[in-house]
Amino acid sequence: MLGTVLRKALAARGVEILQLVRRNPVAGGQLLWNPVASPAIPDTALLEGLQAAIHLGGVNVAGHRWTPAWKREIRSSRVESTRALATALAALSQAPHTLLVASATGIYGDRGDELLDEDSNPGRGFLADVCQEWEDAARPAVEAGIRVVNLRFGVVLGPGPGALAKMLPIFRLGLGGRLGSGRQWMSWISLADTVAAVLFALDTPTLAGPVNLTAPQPATNAEFTRALARAVHRPAVLPAPAFALRLALGAMADEALLSSARVVPSSLLNAGFQFAHPTLDSALAGALAPAG
Repeated sequence: MLGTVLRKALAARGVEILQLVRRNPVAGGQLLWNPVASPAIPDTALLEGLQAAIHLGGVNVAGHRWTPAWKREIRSSRVESTRALATALAALSQAPHTLLVASATGIYGDRGDELLDEDSNPGRGFLADVCQEWEDAARPAVEAGIRVVNLRFGVVLGPGPGALAKMLPIFRLGLGGRLGSGRQWMSWISLADTVAAVLFALDTPTLAGPVNLTAPQPATNAEFTRALARAVHRPAVLPAPAFALRLALGAMADEALLSSARVVPSSLLNAGFQFAHPTLDSALAGALAPAG
């Protein structure tokens, strides 16, 4: 969802884009790579002299039971691919000035009502550990003098195949409800603000290290449930008990659905970024607006 919209936004700026693909390139502007191979990019000549690189890789952590094999895939698709790209960029004669690499607010773990920003310590748990490894995997680029920004994404709300698309069918049937107690904090951001924030990080040389991509007003799951129900004009009175979520989804339920991370975007705000959708109602209205 994000990569497609971001490429369009960059193209609208007149930026020339080189896309790394895992299949044989079928069009110009594409370069074959395989992050688990050595070398990951057989021919790096096209990377020489580029201004910046953006890495958004990683399989979806939600909606799939965390078997040992899937947990390995969650980690590998993030950590190994980031390390492969950072290593390739660091070895260039003309390395890019900037590397933006995805991370997630999952790095903070389950923290209850604690207010969290980029100065907060990482938490505990599988996702927190993966996120720490994910960010550390960009170290070769940092050591090569490349400005690295770790984009700690919250839940992105927008049209397309994202989190909202999974929730909408249930809520439109009037079958939505809070998850567990509903008291857990959910750090969210609109798709429009996500793209704008990525471009802002690209353009702002003073930003480096972790940057939270979340709206300034996190919501509890109960608040989010009520807001989404209002947006689709349906009731939301059927909660999903925590025990049922754990029974169906195992450890994924505790870390991805029931954990609490009350995250604020201090780095973005301090750098002067302005949100188009600072409230949940505004973000949902934008996400549900007809295209065109």
